[in-house]
Amino acid sequence: MFSGIDEVDWASMEHAYGPADDVPELLRGLASADPAEREAALDGMYGAVHHQGDVYACTLACIPFLFELVVDPGVQDRGGVVELLTSIGGFDLDEDDEAEIDEDEIEGAANYAMAAAAVTAGAGVFFELIADEDPGVRLAAPLALATLHRHPVRVLALLRERLPVEPDEEVRLALVEAAGRVALRHRPLAERVGKWLGLLASRADSPGLRLAALAQLARCSPDGLPGDVVPVVSGLLRQMRSVPEESGDRGDRGEHAPPGGIAAREDDEPEPGPDTTPDAEPVDPEPVAPAETGRGEHVATPTLVGQLRSLSAQENAGRGAPWAADLLRTLHVGLDDRVGDRTALLADQLRSPDRRQRIDAVRMSGGLIRAWRGPYEELVALVGDQLSDPEPRLAEAASHVLEELFGLAAPAADALAARLAADPGSWVKTWASGPPGLCSPVKALARLGDARAVPALAAALELPQVAHDVGFAVGHLGATARPLAGALRRRLAEVELDEGAYDRASPLLAGLTALRAGEAAPEVLRVLRGAPEYRGEWLRTAALRALGSFGPAAREAVPELRALVRRPGTASATEAAEALWAVSGDADAVLPVLIEGLRSGQVHDRRAAAVALGALGPRAAVVAPRLRGLLAHEELWLRVDAAIALWEVSGRTRETVAALLTAWEQNRHVRVRVAECLARMGPVPEGSAAAHVLRSELVSVRRHNAMDGGYGSHDIHEDEKLLALCRQALRGTGKGSTS
Repeated sequence: MFSGIDEVDWASMEHAYGPADDVPELLRGLASADPAEREAALDGMYGAVHHQGDVYACTLACIPFLFELVVDPGVQDRGGVVELLTSIGGFDLDEDDEAEIDEDEIEGAANYAMAAAAVTAGAGVFFELIADEDPGVRLAAPLALATLHRHPVRVLALLRERLPVEPDEEVRLALVEAAGRVALRHRPLAERVGKWLGLLASRADSPGLRLAALAQLARCSPDGLPGDVVPVVSGLLRQMRSVPEESGDRGDRGEHAPPGGIAAREDDEPEPGPDTTPDAEPVDPEPVAPAETGRGEHVATPTLVGQLRSLSAQENAGRGAPWAADLLRTLHVGLDDRVGDRTALLADQLRSPDRRQRIDAVRMSGGLIRAWRGPYEELVALVGDQLSDPEPRLAEAASHVLEELFGLAAPAADALAARLAADPGSWVKTWASGPPGLCSPVKALARLGDARAVPALAAALELPQVAHDVGFAVGHLGATARPLAGALRRRLAEVELDEGAYDRASPLLAGLTALRAGEAAPEVLRVLRGAPEYRGEWLRTAALRALGSFGPAAREAVPELRALVRRPGTASATEAAEALWAVSGDADAVLPVLIEGLRSGQVHDRRAAAVALGALGPRAAVVAPRLRGLLAHEELWLRVDAAIALWEVSGRTRETVAALLTAWEQNRHVRVRVAECLARMGPVPEGSAAAHVLRSELVSVRRHNAMDGGYGSHDIHEDEKLLALCRQALRGTGKGSTS
């Protein structure tokens, strides 16, 4: 094994962390008899040689040696090596990707292409591994074939032949998953695969296998799902709970169907010929991450792979079918915008006696609500019910989901309040490093504007170090949190104005700003005057916002604000001018400063000046031509702010609305800002372009800011706000007209 490995000039190559002269040691480690050494070597391959899916010259040089490893039956844990090869070769650039590659990326793109070609060229060995004695190898081989082999018809035939004789349940699920991958990559085969999956879904002897077939059917041929998919899946889940899944050799079944479900019968449709689909189709672009195979005993190692295995083992401890959650996630992805079906399925899962299934359902409920709009009252109430469960992971998962829902969490308000009352000691979380923070139930209740969160915030304000998010919670509570103003003011007066002043003062300033607590002007002025050099600009900004929110109640700050505006063209001058206008209403003093701010070389400063000018309204009409000129600026957000300010100072809507609607189509993240302006203009005329845009948004099921592979903590709140603003603009409760 490894013939010629020392003849490769590894030192001339690099991986993610420098010279690749350690790669031979990693490769040999994969063949070690020591489980810890194998684990560390695999972690090193993913961490350096194939870092975050990257392909380097040393990655390419590894491919022949990795193939040597997977075909040697004396090597243990070869399934992990098969997965590594699948990840290295499972990346392909389509024509759109190639058009976007710049010169700096050409070498990397060439490496991806060469890796795909090299691994695909050797993919025939995976045919032999589909019946390997090692179940971990058999588990990894089907997806490798489906992802890498150039002849999908042969692959599909092998998957179908293997399924009836495969004794291991988890491997059988992998065979079904691989069939779904084939259908997704080779669309001419989708209908044929769908028919086979439909047969499995209705006739397979194992409820887990039927669920797997339904999940893949949802992905590759959703029209083939049964009309009663929700009760069917719910019934399968009940069967899986009541009859523990077996694994390994199932023994002689006599005249019953072979293990795995349905073998090919004479009356089945024949497999398509080799000319049905092209030999080479685009490979899925995402690298395949290392998976927990559940094969054998894995030693605890301080590596990333080892930690992932340990976490997975903890998560799946005691589960009869740990793969069920993955199947359900796949099913939900396939059901896509069928929100009603997905909601009903999750509601059934949340009523399950199986706590682990409820944990999965809580997490999937969060994913559903983040991405799709719909009526979620029942689902949210069921998530709220989990807060009282003695299993801490379940209650914690429910808390985190409810925290992100803001107003949508209303059906769980009583459950959140009960959770707080039952455990006052958990109101504030402390960490090994960094400031403390409010626990999820406190934040969720505060974001609902529920007064039952106030005692928790009051307690947080009495701790030696104030939670960093207290101010934001006060902001959502509004007037309900008015009793906290005294404590906020007192704690602000105690803040030492040293290098840590910003971290200690900013949550307090945010809370006072939200409450418009003008009586705290002296304490805020102290901070403004004494802000230290370190983060002093940030601290002054927070203090100026607070004074501006106080309005005339902060009149004692006028001299200080007038002094600050005497430095036009700076960010602090613009912020001070905005505050001075709110406190004194002196347009003559602030207008020249804001006009100068529009000339700033920094886009951020120009945006701030435009927003501040809009607040002056008709008093700033003289700047209309300057704002109009910014409608052609290359920075989209500046165009939006200038358009809104132009309407506010001139009252003219035609050019403003045209600019806003153009921005709406160009960047979905400006839509809340645009809708706020349209709502204030209202009513939007029936039949207008603005009305069409708003109504199109309201009928969309997908949230405007939904992302694949990531999300923000305020995404649901922002999208629900957008919907409310669209309705308001169409109802015409604003102050003007868009005509």
